[in-house]
Formats: sequence, C-alpha cells, structure tokens
Amino acid sequence: MAQIERGEAKIQRRISIKRALDAKMIRYKAPFHQLRIQYGTNKGKNYTEEEDRFLICMLHKLGFDKENVYDELRTAIRQAPQFRFDWFIKSRTAMELQRRCNTLITLIERENMELEEREKAERRRKGKSSAQKAAKRKAETPTNSASKAKKKK
Repeated sequence: MAQIERGEAKIQRRISIKRALDAKMIRYKAPFHQLRIQYGTNKGKNYTEEEDRFLICMLHKLGFDKENVYDELRTAIRQAPQFRFDWFIKSRTAMELQRRCNTLITLIERENMELEEREKAERRRKGKSSAQKAAKRKAETPTNSASKAKKKK
C-alpha cells in the first residue's frame, strides 16, 4: 500500500513540475532568448544564465516526464551551435544535468508560488477597494437624491 502511495506521489510531483514549466514558458514569446530565472542568493558560479535558459527550454521541449530525457538533453547540448566552444556544459554528464535541472525547477516553482501569492494579494486589494467604493456609493446615493429633491422644490 505504501508503495502505491509513493508511486502516486511521484506522479503528482511530475504533473506539478510539468505545470510549473508550462507556466514559465507561456510567459515568454521567445523563451530561448527572453527567459529569466530568479536565482535569489544561490546562483552558483558554474552555469551561466544562457546555459540555464537552454536547459529549461530544452527540458520543456523534450518533455520532462520522458525516461531518458537527460541523455537527450546532453545530446542536444553537444549539438547546439551556441555551445560550440563551451567545454564546461558540453562535458557534463546526464546525472549532473539532472541535478542542475532539478535545482532550476525548484527555483521556477518558488517563483511561480510568489507570483500566485502576489496575484491573490492584488485580487484581495481590488476586491476590498471595489467593495469599499460600492459601500460609499450606497451611502452617498440616498443623501444625494434627498438633496436633489430639496433643490427641485
């Protein structure tokens, strides 16, 4: 029974990662050039932003949930013209790429959570302000109509 629950948890994790990647990619017209990753304090010194952008875009393109996606990612890096002279990224193993992609996915999930929280806070503010405006209108309407009626007489 526990094994089934672990398997279902893995499936849910993959679905949430796929959604996070989809949400990140949808925000950009040309993600291979425009994609930005909010690193926070733990950017690291080894991978450049261009390499990270390529890893995320190719991971999304190849499909995160494929069996041998990191081997395919490694092949794509070796064939990519922009990394022709980048021996650091070309020499990474599939395990190292997987580790880096997992770090980037965590950063993206954190960024998506922050965006959702901001949107919820904005909706609450807008909801409160529109409710307050509506309450003011209701409060002002009877007095305005009463004063208008007095002016007509």
